[in-house]
Amino acid sequence: MTTRAHVIIIGGGFTGAALAIQLAQGEVAVTVIEPRAAPGYGVAYSTEEPAHRINVPADKMQLAGEPQGDFERWFRSGGGLETDPQALWRDGKIYPQRNAFGRYVEQRFHQAARSGSASLRHLRDRAVSLQPDAQGATVTTASGERLWGDYVVLAVSHPPPSPPRQISAGLAQSARLIANPWAADALEQVAADEPLAIVGAGLTMADAVAALRRRGHRGQIVAFSRHGLLPRPNAEGDYPAWPIAPAAPKLGHWLRQVRLEVARAAAQQVPWQAVLDDVRANGQRLWQAFSPVEQRRFLRHLRAYWDVHRYRIAPQVSTLLEEKRAAGSLRVLAARLQRAELEPQGVRLDLALRGGGAETLRVQRLLVTTGPAHAGLLASGPLLGGLAEQGVLRADPLGLGLLVSADSQAIDRHGRANPRLLVAGPAARGRFGELMGLPQVAEHAQSVAQYLLARCPASR
Repeated sequence: MTTRAHVIIIGGGFTGAALAIQLAQGEVAVTVIEPRAAPGYGVAYSTEEPAHRINVPADKMQLAGEPQGDFERWFRSGGGLETDPQALWRDGKIYPQRNAFGRYVEQRFHQAARSGSASLRHLRDRAVSLQPDAQGATVTTASGERLWGDYVVLAVSHPPPSPPRQISAGLAQSARLIANPWAADALEQVAADEPLAIVGAGLTMADAVAALRRRGHRGQIVAFSRHGLLPRPNAEGDYPAWPIAPAAPKLGHWLRQVRLEVARAAAQQVPWQAVLDDVRANGQRLWQAFSPVEQRRFLRHLRAYWDVHRYRIAPQVSTLLEEKRAAGSLRVLAARLQRAELEPQGVRLDLALRGGGAETLRVQRLLVTTGPAHAGLLASGPLLGGLAEQGVLRADPLGLGLLVSADSQAIDRHGRANPRLLVAGPAARGRFGELMGLPQVAEHAQSVAQYLLARCPASR
């Protein structure tokens, strides 16, 4: 009797579901281990908060291999604009509620399961341990099920933000600290008039402010980060592509060229977003051409500026932030947290302002929206922690995720790549650089699927 090669995907968010959909074209058996009720949602798209919207136009979101605009057509044909009319912006672009994209991916997963050559199964469980051997690995789940796979792919989720070390022990144990803004009930206890402080000024902060506004919050909000930079908006309407000729693989050269190209584009009434789109599209090639020293320089000096231009914001949310700032109900500071302590009437924060000076804030609650704690990924759960203890996994030296080879194979403590244990999605971005945005994650899932299908015989 012959059996199909078995691929186990640990994690069924967008990355895991996209990988399974790509594998569906092969003669393999695929098990996606995901504790949520359905694959395709993950942290980003499982939110039920109506104020959370996708941050790029719907016509730019689809799975790898799908035609341009596939998600937008799906959204329109399913009556999305009737149930969510605010998704349509004044330039004709659509920014649906984020959960809609999760439903799209879930539907595509089920379609692939019905019509593809592979056998696709979603196991609603959580992987808690993995024991590799020369031919594959055995995965044990929280419910006690044991599965053996010829290949295992870690499509693990982002870990929640790490509370800053400047937060006192008393505050860390208090309900006045909201340490994980992604939790479903994170904002339920916030009263309408409570003054708040938010550590972090990026997309997660914007999500929190939008969700608070929908709940009727009208208290003062102060958001702060080291640079005090807010996510930039998308350009309205359509604009032409602006390809950039390759420069020498040096960080300084690329920075000068990007600035020059932005100026050239502006002279022709082309927005800077077109230039950054081309940089993003070539981001993995550029990142891997940089030396480790240059990569560290980028992370230390340019990452904050790149992030706010690369990870843009839905216009509905951008407009809300602008309105709140104009009304004085939202302040954004460039500052470092020196100390955060619990007081009888709330929270006291001591800030060191960028450029000099200090400010003390007294608020009712403190929210942490500093983004995923990628450097703490190996300590985020028993599965990855156990693999790190075994020496099967290593953190990448840049603190962005897991150390992998050019083929996305996990690298162990001895520097050996494991051809049967792979990493897909953002956890591999230390190697690939630009691996957080949806198009790049979808393409990476496709490349991992191609690796696996090339090595999995139709039967064995």
